[in-house]
Amino acid sequence: MEPILKVRNLQTGYGDLRVVWDVSFDVYPGQVTALLGRNGAGKTSTLRALSGLNKVASGTVEMDGADITGVPAHKRVRQGMAYVQEGKRVFHKQTVEQNLLLGGYTRKVKRSELMESVESMYEMFPILGEKRSLPAGSMSGGQQQMLAIGAALMAQPRLLLLDEPSGGLAPVIVGEVMDRVQQLKETGLAVLLVEQAVEAAMSVADHVTVLDIGKVVLDADAKDIDDLAVLKDAYFGRV
Repeated sequence: MEPILKVRNLQTGYGDLRVVWDVSFDVYPGQVTALLGRNGAGKTSTLRALSGLNKVASGTVEMDGADITGVPAHKRVRQGMAYVQEGKRVFHKQTVEQNLLLGGYTRKVKRSELMESVESMYEMFPILGEKRSLPAGSMSGGQQQMLAIGAALMAQPRLLLLDEPSGGLAPVIVGEVMDRVQQLKETGLAVLLVEQAVEAAMSVADHVTVLDIGKVVLDADAKDIDDLAVLKDAYFGRV
């Protein structure tokens, strides 16, 4: 099986500030690649570079074998990439249904076709169907996270970048979010998951890449990591 995403020797940052120095990994269809690391390791900066929001200073990003390193963010969406940023980013004053419809805007299809996708989101996330007419800002944090994921899925991506979906959520809600991630990968979707909740990430991960100070310090199949102490050593620079 060929990877849908290939990242090689990625360097990126913010202006003259370099945050990511040398990152390489692959993401495969129907699998979850967990990108882990302590705060400041470069995880979010990596996602922003992959999505086109941050400029790549060096290295390459390939999707489906095509070099997209310099492709603008909106064109990456049309090529099948979706990015759910950290912080449950939804349009608070718009209704749940309006948020979902906005998520499918780039598809340029008839409203009837978009509504079919909206209904499929209600099947995957029943709480969104129950609250379809309410402002998104009136929902709980966990419900807003479900909506943010649903809106990203409205673009019908083949690769989903998820940044800290468990951030600020109660443990029971984190479990529900991870259940949805598991469900998504079973549809054949490729998922790149950045997560601080290590045990939650490991419950759905097929592959694990750990970053520290902008570099890869551990890259392994999740099934080969039978002791979380290995991850702790990677986090604290003992690998």
